[in-house]
Amino acid sequence: MTQSPADLARDTRALPAEHPLSAGRTSESPLVTTYQGVRGDVTPVWFMRQAGRSLPEYRDLRVGTEMLDACLNPEMASEITLQPVRRHGVDAAIFFSDIVVPMKLAGVDVSIVPGRGPVLAHPVRTAQDVRALPTLDEAALAPISEAVALTVAALGDTPLIGFAGAPFTLAAYLVEGGPSKDHLAARTLMHSDPAAWADLMQWTATITGAFLRAQILAGASAAQLFDSWAGALSLADYSSKVAPASAAALSSVHGLTYTAGDTARTVPIVHFGVGTGELLKAMHDVGADVVGVDYRIPLDEASRRLGGTVTVQGNIDPALLAAPWPVLEAHVLDVLARGAAAPAHVLNLGHGVPPETDPAVLTRLVEFVHSRPTV
Repeated sequence: MTQSPADLARDTRALPAEHPLSAGRTSESPLVTTYQGVRGDVTPVWFMRQAGRSLPEYRDLRVGTEMLDACLNPEMASEITLQPVRRHGVDAAIFFSDIVVPMKLAGVDVSIVPGRGPVLAHPVRTAQDVRALPTLDEAALAPISEAVALTVAALGDTPLIGFAGAPFTLAAYLVEGGPSKDHLAARTLMHSDPAAWADLMQWTATITGAFLRAQILAGASAAQLFDSWAGALSLADYSSKVAPASAAALSSVHGLTYTAGDTARTVPIVHFGVGTGELLKAMHDVGADVVGVDYRIPLDEASRRLGGTVTVQGNIDPALLAAPWPVLEAHVLDVLARGAAAPAHVLNLGHGVPPETDPAVLTRLVEFVHSRPTV
């Protein structure tokens, strides 16, 4: 798709001229160009959950501040987002937030309990519960937009990735009332009351889409939809009961456009799930440009399942971050070699950074990957 600058300026989905992509600050960065399917000389690398968790400076900053309060404090959220970029030299920042933040901003009574995770005061179990869910006032997203703007101003030519939880994962927390191993109550509602389930998924898609769009419009250069619990679903259930909501959420950012030279390009979208090896193609088909792959499936097999035409992201096993360096090095080399089967590859973890990870290992890993030419 090619548009003249004048046509693009009139496009209601065009990013502002001062956006880092539009201004050319991040449009040619290794991360963005790789997400667009161009394999560069060096494999870009960043880590999921790199913002916080394992960093002592994060723990020092968070003393006395609850997790959701930290997420909604623009200065603190920005500082936490920037910390791993300063320390590790990664090719992208990932916005520090939590998947339940848009629910909190909508007015849902949710808190994050240390050692347990998100807990809701009133689980959503019936059609009446779904109808009672509050409407998100997009003005409530102001702290998110402010945090993103502060962050991109400090990042320079390093891109920021916007982040949101996928509709199914949010719905699973809402129905279960907290973390669950099998998401049995959510899957039961899906089949026992399809109308209520559809309404719930529409609600989660709407707040997720608004949350992600606010980050992109404020300056994020890519979007990642994170489906923590989609691996609990069969392909049939995912395709019929979940994928339409994920597509609806991504429609809020799909096609957001900027110019690079004389060519119009769109903001790249990544879709990642845990335990979703059987769902990869369906997850790509909801409107993603890049598919994140967890550590359970090799990248060359993932690329084969995606038809060999999709950029992949992943998939170092987080458990090996605590292994002796020669073991981790061999694993990273294997991941890089298997990633060569795809058109392009962004190195990442096959899930998040464990809190106990030695930060020096992550820094060494980034330096090692940057020292090696792409395969």
